[in-house]
Amino acid sequence: MSALYPVPTEIANVAHIDAALYQKMYAESIENPDAFWSAQASAFLSWYSLWDEVSSATFETGHVSWFRNATLNVCVNCVDRHLPDRANQTALIWEGDDPSVEKRVTFKELHDEVCRLANALTERGVTKGDRVCIYMPMIPEA
Repeated sequence: MSALYPVPTEIANVAHIDAALYQKMYAESIENPDAFWSAQASAFLSWYSLWDEVSSATFETGHVSWFRNATLNVCVNCVDRHLPDRANQTALIWEGDDPSVEKRVTFKELHDEVCRLANALTERGVTKGDRVCIYMPMIPEA
């Protein structure tokens, strides 16, 4: 069953893009996906080195690759770059099993916690290229 639910005006008025731009972007993503995703990745992410190839997919074997040979720092893109202008704004909202229990974490608090964990891993000998698995319960710190 399919239904169309109109976007409330108060939400549409503050949207990052309007319906016309969405349709244009969607068409571009279908007609030339590599050019579209290359432009999006360049506009919204900071890269240390760029890619040789935007995407490569072989669905017969299940091999899918994006931005081959490119390098970036996920923490820089998700946390660090927001510190100058958004340090005290909410970065994460955690809600417990009971919806009345929530915790909000600012970008500054998140950055502090990420640095603490990074330092703890470094003290334990973890280096670039190592793989680490940490099993944690569903808590904000996870």
